[in-house]
Amino acid sequence: MAKISVSVDVKFKLNHFPKYNLGPDNQVFEENNEDFRGPTLVEVVEREIKQLNEQHNRLSVRDLASKFDQNLASAAKLSGKSKLKEVASFDGFLLLKKLRDALESLKGKLPRHGRDQVEKAIAMVEALAVKLTQKEGELIQEKVEVNRLVNFLKQASEDAKKLVNQEKSFACAEIESARAVVLRIREALQEQEQSQCSGKKRELEELVEEVQQARKIKLKHQPWKVADMENELREIRQLIKMKSITSMNLQNELVMSKASENNMSSVCELTGSVSLGSILRIQARPDAAIDLDKCLFQWFRLSSQCSRREPISGATKSVYAPEPIDVGRVLQVVISSNGTKFTLSTSEPIVQALDLENYLDTLGKTNGDFNVVISQMNDRNYSSNSTHLFHVGKTRIKLGRGWITKARDSYSKSMQLCGFRGGGNYAAKSLFWLAQKGQSFVLVFDSQQYRNGALILARKYASDCNVFLAGPEDDALI
Repeated sequence: MAKISVSVDVKFKLNHFPKYNLGPDNQVFEENNEDFRGPTLVEVVEREIKQLNEQHNRLSVRDLASKFDQNLASAAKLSGKSKLKEVASFDGFLLLKKLRDALESLKGKLPRHGRDQVEKAIAMVEALAVKLTQKEGELIQEKVEVNRLVNFLKQASEDAKKLVNQEKSFACAEIESARAVVLRIREALQEQEQSQCSGKKRELEELVEEVQQARKIKLKHQPWKVADMENELREIRQLIKMKSITSMNLQNELVMSKASENNMSSVCELTGSVSLGSILRIQARPDAAIDLDKCLFQWFRLSSQCSRREPISGATKSVYAPEPIDVGRVLQVVISSNGTKFTLSTSEPIVQALDLENYLDTLGKTNGDFNVVISQMNDRNYSSNSTHLFHVGKTRIKLGRGWITKARDSYSKSMQLCGFRGGGNYAAKSLFWLAQKGQSFVLVFDSQQYRNGALILARKYASDCNVFLAGPEDDALI
């Protein structure tokens, strides 16, 4: 049987004929073996619009206009692709028409058995034509959406360009304003430099006039004025000489002090922790020939910059218990023995005990009552060892036992409260309280923590009443 030739003007998209299957109700299904070529046009447009909405808040006006231009170009490309699809759809209709004509012409030349196959092929072609018509409708709808998107992007691009031009005009105005401000500042600086130069020139002229006046005085045979100036110069030289001698003496004393301190470090040592609750003790070294009982002591409190020191009133023993006012400061003791003075200092400033902060937090929630034993009253030993209640209130301090009140006084400038400075094993747990004139107490607490907590709490309440509560002469460093 002879083969029927196909018209040469028929063009196929692929180099082979697609595979189709005929389903129920004469529906044609195409076997798509090609790989997924990406999202559809509508999905691409929706994704681009979503990205634009997300980036709108963080894009500048110029970037936004550029993005609109890019999307406008993309939309134009999509419109071009849509037109190409229309051409391809038209070509598909022509192809199907020619294919149907060829099958019709072939149908009349074949026997009955072959004619049934051709009719089946014609039915498949007609089904393909219906499917192509549906796709063409979808393509028309897609084209309408693309045209609407193109119009929207064109309008948005024009609005963005307007915003760019507006922002550009605003920026130019701000630049001109800043330029004018810079010019004004430059003019002001130039005027200031000119005024300074004129002032220096005026001072130089005045100095020249003074020199000329001095020369005139000397030329006019007035030696007494010149003599006065020479006397002043002589006195200034003498004063400079005395200052130099004083400076040399101070330097020598400093060297001797350092030497004595090094010498004393080989004789005595300062023991104890540099924290609240501890006791600092001066102890003689085993191989040192010195009797501490015959020495005189004076403790000093150095300022925070160690630039000056103030004596601690009453601290004249070989032991000293640091109190809260000493925190952050270096302590120093001067030892006098047989006319020779030695100095010992703590290695670092006094620090606050680690457990004191937690105790202060809990103390602020209580009523401020402490159990104490009176050690001294009015500088005399107290015979009774009974326990008393020491109450630290917000406006006053009270000492009593049961319903009997020993002392009670409001915070005032005459009140004194500090750690006990008389030495002894209980110095770290004792404090000195001067309630009123002629009424003083030395109170011993159950622990160093209670003593320090009571001092800090009382000074806090006194500060709220605009009163600085401290020991004798402790306000010298404040």
